[in-house]
Amino acid sequence: MSHLTFLNPPGLYNPTANGYSHVAVVQGSPRWVFIAGQGGELADGSLPAEFADQVDQALDNLVTALAAAGATLHDVAKFTVLVVDHSEDRLAVLSRAMRERFEGRPAPACTLIPVPRLALDGMAIEIEATAVSRTTAG
Repeated sequence: MSHLTFLNPPGLYNPTANGYSHVAVVQGSPRWVFIAGQGGELADGSLPAEFADQVDQALDNLVTALAAAGATLHDVAKFTVLVVDHSEDRLAVLSRAMRERFEGRPAPACTLIPVPRLALDGMAIEIEATAVSRTTAG
């Protein structure tokens, strides 16, 4: 029996043609959940034009990926965020969205990395997460 499970949950686009899975779960106590960078793409692969819409969709995609592994945003220990054309305005949009999602609870550790480009044309943000969960789903 493998201690490693890979998941591609419904509601997210199928990444297998690109050579990866959305979620990797390492079984044990605690369980480690690794979420591949989630962008603002819809399930059909299309991207909203506005940065704020991509941020919201990336966070929604992250929630979907975490749920497939029996985890939530509150199980996330660390985010890595990649932002194309990073600016103080984009940071304010991201910060507001994170504060709304964590509803006054402490937010995880986070590293923001400005980048010149991401995997898809028009992709403005990507959020990767590492979570720790005692749930046995996945």
